Amino acid sequence: MDDYGHFILSVKKKTGIDLSLYKEAQMKRRLTSLYEKKGYQSFSTFFDALNGNQDMMNEFLDRMTINVSEFYRNAKRWDVLEKKILPRLMKESSRLKVWSAACSTGEEPYTIAMVLSNLLPLSKIAVQATDLDQNVIQKAKIGFYAERSLAEVPAEMKKKYFHKEGQYFQVADDIKRTVTFKKQNLLSDRFDSGYDLIVCRNVMIYFTEEAKDELYRKFNAALRPGGVLFVGSTEQIFNPERYGFEAEDTFFYKKV
Repeated sequence: MDDYGHFILSVKKKTGIDLSLYKEAQMKRRLTSLYEKKGYQSFSTFFDALNGNQDMMNEFLDRMTINVSEFYRNAKRWDVLEKKILPRLMKESSRLKVWSAACSTGEEPYTIAMVLSNLLPLSKIAVQATDLDQNVIQKAKIGFYAERSLAEVPAEMKKKYFHKEGQYFQVADDIKRTVTFKKQNLLSDRFDSGYDLIVCRNVMIYFTEEAKDELYRKFNAALRPGGVLFVGSTEQIFNPERYGFEAEDTFFYKKV
């Protein structure tokens, strides 16, 4: 087994995270850059250092997980969610069960809550949000963002749900209260069930085909019949029926 193979096994044993489920070329490039920057010559010497230094291990986990996010990313898709998908789901469920999977620093679940606020009182909105990285979950809970993250936020939402503090924007407490964050590994942890809507966007592109295949099946099992999986703009499912889905709109898949 090569140096990287041993590294993958060691990381899995130490953290429970299976790097072999991520596309190898991308992950290898990212991690090689990290260990060279730290002055190490190989994956084995890098793992020895990680094993003895929790701060370095946390930095490694940050680098391994991909945390690029913004509010209302691909705004037209959120419009479809609000105008077409959610009204149907609300006819079928009196209280929606919603999950933002791989939520990163919180922009996505807070966007879901804002979209829902156009249709429901805040007291009836509850969004579950999960991510592998404890550090980004902490940032998400704080809800403090640079202006560039808000580029696509509708003006009325920006005025209603954000407070400007210097060069940054703070998410309003009444929106923050609608979202519950917790740590979760999509690739190994069990999923809850009975969801009306699962939003998992711009994450699947980093996984191998085998990992995607497994995740689509797990997402389908986690949805109620008629529930919807909302994916990212580069993540179209070309054979949704294979996983028990049918396309309801572009990037929206309904459980059959």
